[in-house]
Amino acid sequence: MEAVPTKLCVVLPCYNEAATLEYSIKALCATIDGLVGERLVDCRYSIVCVDDGSADGTWSMICDLSKRVGGHVAGLKLSRNVGHQNAIIAGLEYVAGRCDAVITMDADLQDDVESVREMALKYREGCDIVLGVRRDRKSDSWLKRHTARLFYGLMKNTHTPVVPDHAEFRLMSSRVVDCFLQYGERNVFLRGIIPSMGFKTAIIYYDRVARKFGKSKYPMAQMLNFAVEGITSFSIRPIRSIFLVGVIALFLTVSVGIYVLVAILLGRTYPGWASLILSVWFLGSLILVALGIIGEYVGKIYLEVKHRPRYFVEATTDNLKPQMQQ
Repeated sequence: MEAVPTKLCVVLPCYNEAATLEYSIKALCATIDGLVGERLVDCRYSIVCVDDGSADGTWSMICDLSKRVGGHVAGLKLSRNVGHQNAIIAGLEYVAGRCDAVITMDADLQDDVESVREMALKYREGCDIVLGVRRDRKSDSWLKRHTARLFYGLMKNTHTPVVPDHAEFRLMSSRVVDCFLQYGERNVFLRGIIPSMGFKTAIIYYDRVARKFGKSKYPMAQMLNFAVEGITSFSIRPIRSIFLVGVIALFLTVSVGIYVLVAILLGRTYPGWASLILSVWFLGSLILVALGIIGEYVGKIYLEVKHRPRYFVEATTDNLKPQMQQ
């Protein structure tokens, strides 16, 4: 018996992507149309573009494409910029129950669009989650390569279930999407949550290509903030490490105290404040670092208990009534 073609949705978070969006949509449609011809994907596929508070003509481009590209393109306009992760969640909530599988990827199409076929095949084989992983980071700068390596090393040490060099390029079955949407937290780290869900998972490797238009929306400061979010959202190991640092500092203090006592008994003391000042600065720095780590977790608790909506939908391209999404 021939397998039924997969009803597929693609979610594209968009932030100031007017320059590249038409190229990306045409490339995606061409690839998926090929899969329709192979009967891997149902002809009623859809591409949902989520405008994350763009300041350029992204929304106008989405509206135009939704009229021109054979009814396959739909769009959500969020009332303000809420961040990449929340924009993806908005798209997932929008398509939930409308398809068999969802692929999330960046609108700049640096993720290899040809890998969509491999994802569809893995889904056909029974995988609920298919993760797109970069083969290498040769296209990145030296700084970005090494900071990424440091980030994944830290995540491994905190036992966070991330897959190195996997970003937001993934396929999820409808049941995975339904299960994911039960997560109510506001501090969301998709790269950690999705692999930890336990469903049958496959990995495909691809080569990341250069952007055709525009520039990266992830400057170094934002990447550092994303790294902190990922580490603190999935592990309390940093806060536990404060105790270890305190024990080490106590050991060093006792050792220095013994050394000073011996020096006094042997008459080898010298006048001066350098050692005292250094000790005060050292302990003061430890205290400030400890307070900073504790404050990060307290801040997350503060954001969670307020339980504010992640986003508001200002408009859609298919005349659905805008709703406040939780």
